[in-house]
Amino acid sequence: MTVTSDRYTHLADRFSVVVDSLTPTDWDAASPCDGWAASDVLDHVMGTQRDFLAQHGIDAGSSIPGKADAAAAWHAHDARLRELLADPAVADLEYDGVFGRSTIGAAITTFYGFDLIVHRWDLAQAAGRDEVLDAAELDTIEASADGFGEHLYGEGVCKPAVDVPDDADRQTTVLARLGRRSSVPAA
Repeated sequence: MTVTSDRYTHLADRFSVVVDSLTPTDWDAASPCDGWAASDVLDHVMGTQRDFLAQHGIDAGSSIPGKADAAAAWHAHDARLRELLADPAVADLEYDGVFGRSTIGAAITTFYGFDLIVHRWDLAQAAGRDEVLDAAELDTIEASADGFGEHLYGEGVCKPAVDVPDDADRQTTVLARLGRRSSVPAA
Protein backbone atom coordinates (compact mmCIF):
# COMPACT_ATOMS: atom_id res chain seq x y z
CA MET A 1 0.00 0.00 0.00
CA THR A 2 1.08 3.56 -0.66
CA VAL A 3 0.22 6.66 1.33
CA THR A 4 -2.11 7.60 -1.54
CA SER A 5 -3.90 4.27 -1.55
CA ASP A 6 -4.16 4.34 2.26
CA ARG A 7 -5.79 7.79 2.11
CA TYR A 8 -8.13 6.76 -0.67
CA THR A 9 -9.06 3.55 1.19
CA HIS A 10 -9.97 5.52 4.31
CA LEU A 11 -12.21 7.90 2.34
CA ALA A 12 -13.77 5.17 0.20
CA ASP A 13 -14.43 2.88 3.17
CA ARG A 14 -16.44 5.59 4.91
CA PHE A 15 -18.26 6.41 1.66
CA SER A 16 -19.04 2.70 1.17
CA VAL A 17 -20.68 2.44 4.58
CA VAL A 18 -23.23 5.06 3.56
CA VAL A 19 -23.67 3.61 0.06
CA ASP A 20 -24.38 0.21 1.59
CA SER A 21 -26.90 1.69 4.03
CA LEU A 22 -29.18 3.07 1.32
CA THR A 23 -32.25 1.08 0.38
CA PRO A 24 -33.46 0.68 -3.22
CA THR A 25 -36.00 3.48 -2.70
CA ASP A 26 -33.37 5.79 -1.15
CA TRP A 27 -31.54 5.95 -4.50
CA ASP A 28 -34.50 7.82 -6.01
CA ALA A 29 -34.76 10.28 -3.09
CA ALA A 30 -33.83 13.93 -3.59
CA SER A 31 -30.36 14.87 -2.41
CA PRO A 32 -29.11 18.27 -1.17
CA CYS A 33 -27.73 18.77 -4.71
CA ASP A 34 -30.44 20.62 -6.67
CA GLY A 35 -32.18 18.37 -9.16
CA TRP A 36 -30.19 15.28 -8.22
CA ALA A 37 -31.45 12.09 -6.65
CA ALA A 38 -29.06 10.02 -4.54
CA SER A 39 -28.29 7.88 -7.62
CA ASP A 40 -27.25 11.02 -9.51
CA VAL A 41 -24.85 11.94 -6.71
CA LEU A 42 -23.26 8.50 -6.89
CA ASP A 43 -23.07 8.66 -10.69
CA HIS A 44 -21.36 12.05 -10.36
CA VAL A 45 -18.75 10.74 -7.92
CA MET A 46 -17.88 7.75 -10.10
CA GLY A 47 -18.16 9.60 -13.40
CA THR A 48 -15.93 12.52 -12.47
CA GLN A 49 -13.24 10.20 -11.13
CA ARG A 50 -13.34 8.03 -14.27
CA ASP A 51 -13.35 11.09 -16.55
CA PHE A 52 -10.37 12.61 -14.75
CA LEU A 53 -8.39 9.39 -15.02
CA ALA A 54 -9.33 8.91 -18.69
CA GLN A 55 -8.09 12.45 -19.45
CA HIS A 56 -4.69 11.25 -18.24
CA GLY A 57 -4.72 8.00 -20.20
CA ILE A 58 -5.75 5.77 -17.31
CA ASP A 59 -8.54 3.24 -17.81
CA ALA A 60 -10.68 3.29 -14.70
CA GLY A 61 -13.30 1.09 -16.33
CA SER A 62 -16.17 2.58 -18.23
CA SER A 63 -18.59 -0.30 -17.82
CA ILE A 64 -20.15 -0.62 -14.42
CA PRO A 65 -23.30 -2.43 -13.32
CA GLY A 66 -26.53 -0.64 -14.20
CA LYS A 67 -28.48 1.74 -12.02
CA ALA A 68 -30.55 -1.19 -10.81
CA ASP A 69 -27.80 -1.89 -8.29
CA ALA A 70 -26.11 1.34 -7.32
CA ALA A 71 -24.11 -0.25 -4.49
CA ALA A 72 -22.70 -2.90 -6.86
CA ALA A 73 -21.75 -0.14 -9.31
CA TRP A 74 -19.94 1.74 -6.55
CA HIS A 75 -18.08 -1.36 -5.34
CA ALA A 76 -16.94 -2.25 -8.87
CA HIS A 77 -15.71 1.31 -9.39
CA ASP A 78 -14.07 1.44 -5.96
CA ALA A 79 -12.23 -1.86 -6.52
CA ARG A 80 -10.77 -0.49 -9.76
CA LEU A 81 -9.69 2.77 -8.08
CA ARG A 82 -8.00 0.85 -5.26
CA GLU A 83 -6.15 -1.27 -7.81
CA LEU A 84 -4.99 1.80 -9.73
CA LEU A 85 -3.91 3.83 -6.70
CA ALA A 86 -1.93 0.92 -5.24
CA ASP A 87 0.33 1.22 -8.30
CA PRO A 88 2.93 3.97 -7.77
CA ALA A 89 3.22 4.36 -11.55
CA VAL A 90 -0.38 5.61 -11.51
CA ALA A 91 -0.52 7.34 -8.12
CA ASP A 92 2.71 9.26 -8.71
CA LEU A 93 2.00 10.22 -12.33
CA GLU A 94 2.42 14.00 -12.59
CA TYR A 95 0.28 16.38 -14.58
CA ASP A 96 -0.38 20.12 -14.84
CA GLY A 97 -3.89 21.09 -13.76
CA VAL A 98 -6.02 24.09 -12.88
CA PHE A 99 -4.42 24.28 -9.44
CA GLY A 100 -0.84 23.71 -10.70
CA ARG A 101 1.44 20.67 -10.88
CA SER A 102 0.13 17.62 -9.06
CA THR A 103 -0.08 13.85 -9.19
CA ILE A 104 -2.98 11.57 -10.04
CA GLY A 105 -2.95 10.21 -6.49
CA ALA A 106 -2.99 13.66 -4.91
CA ALA A 107 -5.90 14.74 -7.10
CA ILE A 108 -7.94 11.64 -6.25
CA THR A 109 -7.34 11.99 -2.52
CA THR A 110 -7.72 15.76 -2.27
CA PHE A 111 -9.99 17.20 -4.98
CA TYR A 112 -12.00 14.01 -5.43
CA GLY A 113 -11.54 13.17 -1.75
CA PHE A 114 -13.48 16.35 -0.98
CA ASP A 115 -16.29 14.88 -3.09
CA LEU A 116 -16.16 11.57 -1.22
CA ILE A 117 -16.62 13.38 2.09
CA VAL A 118 -19.24 15.93 1.06
CA HIS A 119 -21.25 13.57 -1.14
CA ARG A 120 -21.20 10.91 1.59
CA TRP A 121 -23.09 13.43 3.70
CA ASP A 122 -25.38 14.21 0.74
CA LEU A 123 -26.24 10.51 0.30
CA ALA A 124 -27.05 10.13 3.99
CA GLN A 125 -29.28 13.22 3.82
CA ALA A 126 -31.12 11.80 0.81
CA ALA A 127 -31.83 8.69 2.88
CA GLY A 128 -33.14 10.82 5.76
CA ARG A 129 -30.13 10.21 7.96
CA ASP A 130 -27.48 12.50 9.31
CA GLU A 131 -23.82 11.73 8.81
CA VAL A 132 -21.27 12.96 11.31
CA LEU A 133 -18.06 14.22 9.75
CA ASP A 134 -14.99 14.01 11.94
CA ALA A 135 -12.63 16.90 12.67
CA ALA A 136 -10.10 15.79 10.04
CA GLU A 137 -12.82 15.64 7.40
CA LEU A 138 -14.07 19.09 8.33
CA ASP A 139 -10.45 20.32 8.12
CA THR A 140 -10.24 18.80 4.62
CA ILE A 141 -13.45 20.48 3.51
CA GLU A 142 -12.33 23.87 4.85
CA ALA A 143 -8.87 23.59 3.29
CA SER A 144 -10.36 22.49 -0.02
CA ALA A 145 -12.92 25.29 -0.02
CA ASP A 146 -10.13 27.77 0.70
CA GLY A 147 -8.04 26.30 -2.12
CA PHE A 148 -10.90 26.32 -4.63
CA GLY A 149 -11.36 30.05 -4.09
CA GLU A 150 -13.90 31.53 -6.51
CA HIS A 151 -14.25 28.14 -8.23
CA LEU A 152 -16.14 26.82 -5.18
CA TYR A 153 -19.27 28.64 -6.32
CA GLY A 154 -18.82 28.02 -10.03
CA GLU A 155 -21.46 26.39 -12.21
CA GLY A 156 -22.22 22.89 -10.95
CA VAL A 157 -19.95 23.04 -7.89
CA CYS A 158 -21.53 24.45 -4.71
CA LYS A 159 -24.48 26.68 -4.08
CA PRO A 160 -23.78 29.99 -2.32
CA ALA A 161 -23.18 29.80 1.41
CA VAL A 162 -26.23 29.77 3.66
CA ASP A 163 -26.57 31.55 6.97
CA VAL A 164 -26.38 29.62 10.23
CA PRO A 165 -26.98 30.71 13.81
CA ASP A 166 -23.96 32.08 15.70
CA ASP A 167 -24.03 29.05 17.99
CA ALA A 168 -24.10 26.46 15.16
CA ASP A 169 -21.75 23.50 15.54
CA ARG A 170 -18.71 23.23 13.31
CA GLN A 171 -20.18 20.69 10.91
CA THR A 172 -23.27 22.82 10.33
CA THR A 173 -21.07 25.87 9.75
CA VAL A 174 -18.69 24.10 7.35
CA LEU A 175 -21.49 22.54 5.31
CA ALA A 176 -23.35 25.86 5.22
CA ARG A 177 -20.30 27.34 3.48
CA LEU A 178 -21.00 24.80 0.71
CA GLY A 179 -24.65 25.87 0.48
CA ARG A 180 -25.84 22.87 2.45
CA ARG A 181 -28.28 22.80 5.31
CA SER A 182 -29.20 19.57 7.07
CA SER A 183 -32.76 18.41 6.46
CA VAL A 184 -32.42 15.80 9.19
CA PRO A 185 -33.35 16.89 12.70
CA ALA A 186 -30.42 16.75 15.14
CA ALA A 187 -30.50 13.73 17.42
